[in-house]
Amino acid sequence: KENDANVFLQINGENKGYFSIKNKYREGYEKIIFYFKKQNGGGKKNKVHLLSGDNERSREELTPLFGANLHYFQSPKDKLNFIKKLQAADESVLMFGDGLNDAGALQQSDVGIVITEDTNNFTPACDAILDAKYFTQLPKYAQYMKNALRLIYAAYGFAFVYNVIGLSYAVQGNLSPVVAAVLMPLSSVSIVLFGVLSSTWMAWKIGIGDKNHH
Repeated sequence: KENDANVFLQINGENKGYFSIKNKYREGYEKIIFYFKKQNGGGKKNKVHLLSGDNERSREELTPLFGANLHYFQSPKDKLNFIKKLQAADESVLMFGDGLNDAGALQQSDVGIVITEDTNNFTPACDAILDAKYFTQLPKYAQYMKNALRLIYAAYGFAFVYNVIGLSYAVQGNLSPVVAAVLMPLSSVSIVLFGVLSSTWMAWKIGIGDKNHH
């Protein structure tokens, strides 16, 4: 077939047949791409690019998803330079990769996420490793990361209020040394508990809170 990769078998100069290998994409990839295209980052609409070391056989099939942002015959160095070019244009880059050829570009990206079937053996330099069986959960993880940022701000706000109240009592001489000694570590413990409980609750609410997710 025209869009398949064909491997021919030849014995003693005579063609005996061929294997036709069709591109197989990860389940749910279209929804994932549409999700990230709809998101806005820093007030700008996201641009989604495909960097592939393969030939252009899949261009016609993938053009409806990526438009002109399809880049084939990309070597590891080409991918790395492409990421650097985007960053030089003041773009923040989130990259997903699933092969060793992506390692340099993943490390260069602002956030690099590896998608792998073997989380124990394939661990290139990156910010996160996602088990491939959870690939369809990417939008949920993205939402969780956004909520986690809000959680960090809330934790800072909690710590600020806690310390302001404690300081106001201290400068008035209303706190004994023993009480102050107890309140100081209690502040850190409270923030840790707040973070753990809040992040756990958010994960369950979004739908990624079962024990099998990593």
